[in-house]
Amino acid sequence: MIRTEISLFLKNVPGELAKLAELMGKSGVNIDAITIQDASSYVQNLFEARGKSLKRIASSASYSSIRRDSAEFALIRMLVDKTDEAVALLKEKDYLFDTKELIAIELDNTPGKLFEVTKKFGEEGININYVYGSVSSSGGKCLFVFSPEDIELASKIFMKG
Repeated sequence: MIRTEISLFLKNVPGELAKLAELMGKSGVNIDAITIQDASSYVQNLFEARGKSLKRIASSASYSSIRRDSAEFALIRMLVDKTDEAVALLKEKDYLFDTKELIAIELDNTPGKLFEVTKKFGEEGININYVYGSVSSSGGKCLFVFSPEDIELASKIFMKG
């Protein structure tokens, strides 16, 4: 249930994702789930969160410059089947990345299953920071990845059943 997500920045240009996928594939690392977003929206969210907490770490001019530069990058979040091997590869190739624990749940691809899971988060008062998932054919299995604010509590509620 608890898995390790790898987050990294790639240049937002044609072919960069293919290079990453080739690196993983040739090394026998399968990408189980992946999401990609423009890094500028990610950076914008960080700035807004810092603004709400009144913790300024740079001037407005610096923020504007960082936001402009971040549009040149994409934020990749992925789960792989061999995390240690993937991390070693990324280090070897000098990728800028981070890891964090999250909750990954395999669901039946039927109406209402996502509701059942998200309802449990809500009932326990656990906020979900972000989620992404895979889709299979009807009747198959899907993998949904949740980044909850409280990983320990989330893991306990899903171990209960």
